[in-house]
Amino acid sequence: MTMRGRVRRTALALALLPFSGYPQVGGRAAWAQTAAGPTATPNAAEPAQWRQDLDAWRAQREKEISAPSGWLSLAGLVWLKPGINSVGAGADNQIRLPEQAPARLGLLTVIGKAASGDSSNANSSNADSGNSIIQLLAPAGGFPPELTMDGKPAREGSLVVDNANPTTIAWHGLSLVVLKRGDRYVLRIKDGDSPARTSFHGLNWYAPDPNYRVSARWIPFRPAQVEEISTVIGTTLKLPAPGLAVFLLGGKVLHLEPVVEDPSGKTLFFILRDETSKTATYGGGRFLHTGLPDHGLDQPGSLVLDFNQLENPPCAYTDYATCPLPPEQNQLGVALKAGEQRYQR
Repeated sequence: MTMRGRVRRTALALALLPFSGYPQVGGRAAWAQTAAGPTATPNAAEPAQWRQDLDAWRAQREKEISAPSGWLSLAGLVWLKPGINSVGAGADNQIRLPEQAPARLGLLTVIGKAASGDSSNANSSNADSGNSIIQLLAPAGGFPPELTMDGKPAREGSLVVDNANPTTIAWHGLSLVVLKRGDRYVLRIKDGDSPARTSFHGLNWYAPDPNYRVSARWIPFRPAQVEEISTVIGTTLKLPAPGLAVFLLGGKVLHLEPVVEDPSGKTLFFILRDETSKTATYGGGRFLHTGLPDHGLDQPGSLVLDFNQLENPPCAYTDYATCPLPPEQNQLGVALKAGEQRYQR
C-alpha cells in the first residue's frame, strides 16, 4: 500500500470512531444519531431561513451562468501553437472569431517552451511558467478601434497567464484570455451574444430537501496529500487534498475528499459523482463548495454539507470548458436527489 493509501485508510478509520466529546454509549450508532440531529430536527426558525438562503443562492447561480461573461458565453477553446497565432474573424486567421469580430484582431505569440511535464494547475504568470512568454502584437494596420486589455486601450506586450486573474482582451461583447493547461497554453473565447446564452431557458433543480443538509465529521490527512485530478481534456491537476469528510445519509456512512483550489481561499471544493449521474444529473459529476471545518483544515472538527447546493460543472453548458473529473474515492453508490439537475441545451 502506498503512503497516500495508508494516510487515507488511517483517516477513515479515525472518522468512524465516535465524535470526541459526544456520548460514547452505543459507539457508532450514538455518533450517527448525533451527526444526523442538526438536520433531522431543526428548530422552528431554521427551515424558513435555510430555504430563503437556498433560494437566493440558486437565483444568484442562474444570474452568473447567464451573465454576458458566464459559462454560456464560452464560444471557443483553441490551443496556441509555438510562434505566431493570428486571431480574427477573417478566413485567413489561424484562430477564427465569430463573424461580428474584426477581420484581424491581433497576433498572439508563444515564445519559448513551457516547463516540460508540469501538469499542475498552480496559478502562474509568464514570469514563472517555464520559459514561455505570451505576447499580444498588433496586426498590419494596428489594433482595431475599441480593443482593450484589462479595460484599457490595447497595447503590444506580454500577457499575464494566471488562472485566477489573467489578462483580458476585449472587443464589444467578445473577451479573450490565455490560460495554462498542463504544459500548453489555450485561448478561451467568450461571446456575450452566443446562441447558447441568448437562448438560455433557466436551470433545473431538485425540490429543496433539508434531509440533504448534513453535518460531517472532518478528519485531516497527516501529512496533507496532493490529489491528481484528471480533466476532460486529458490533463491532470495537482491540488491539495487536506482531509476527509464523513457523514451519515439515509442510514449509510459515506465519505468524500475535497481539494483546495485556492490556498488563500476560505472554501473546500468537492468533485463528486453519484447514482443520479446516470439519469437525472450531469454525467460528468457535480461540484459542491463549502466553508472550512470549524477548527480549520489541520484539526479534527466538523462542517456542513448541503447537497441542495450541488451544481453542474461548466462542461454541462458548453463543449469548450476544461472540467475536472470526480476521483475514484468520490464516486458514491447512492443517489443524491438534491441540487442541480441536468441542463437541457
